[in-house]
Amino acid sequence: MASVACYCRVSTEDQSLERQLTSTQEYAEDRLGSELGDLQIFRDKSTGTNTDRSGYQELMDSASSGEFDAVVVHSVSRICRSITDLERTAARLEEKGVELHIVQEGLTIKPENDDPFQRALFQLLGVFAELEANMAQQRTKEGIAARQKDEDYHHGPSPLGFTKEDGHLHEADNYHDVVAVLDLVRQGKLSKRKAAQRLSTSRPTITRSLGRLEIYGLE
Repeated sequence: MASVACYCRVSTEDQSLERQLTSTQEYAEDRLGSELGDLQIFRDKSTGTNTDRSGYQELMDSASSGEFDAVVVHSVSRICRSITDLERTAARLEEKGVELHIVQEGLTIKPENDDPFQRALFQLLGVFAELEANMAQQRTKEGIAARQKDEDYHHGPSPLGFTKEDGHLHEADNYHDVVAVLDLVRQGKLSKRKAAQRLSTSRPTITRSLGRLEIYGLE
């Protein structure tokens, strides 16, 4: 039975950490024969275009120490945000003899398996992950720019998850939590009432925020 680590990360592309946990844990149990209690779980709740994240860094440090034989992630976009990032991560894991299993794409990278087709597919998926991240960032910037041209915006309160300074929006400390919750509501996986409770706000505020999805990169 292989020793397995699961890595999950919340970002604007996929806000359901619970779904990632379920997906990776079930894969580890069903496909790799791991016991749920023996799995090591690493997670990050922040976003960014690089891998300078505490959960990711802890995962890679543990891999370097030989603490597990395989890493399971839900999708390519959860382990990387650019093709360079993807190649670097895969190389570091291979160097330590650690397999990388990607559930959604059905892909496995094994240190001893130098399949050129699989390697090309792996790189192609990384390109799409990078493009998706860049597109989400651009949608957010365009949404904020459009909102700032609205006269009502300049005189109204800051949108949920933002602060306002000199007429410009800035992400608040809870921005990524707000995006995660709104995405769950948008998908019908969370009620407005529960969303309001999670974010310590009101249902009308949640409703208004759902009408501004462009500034959260969710439209």
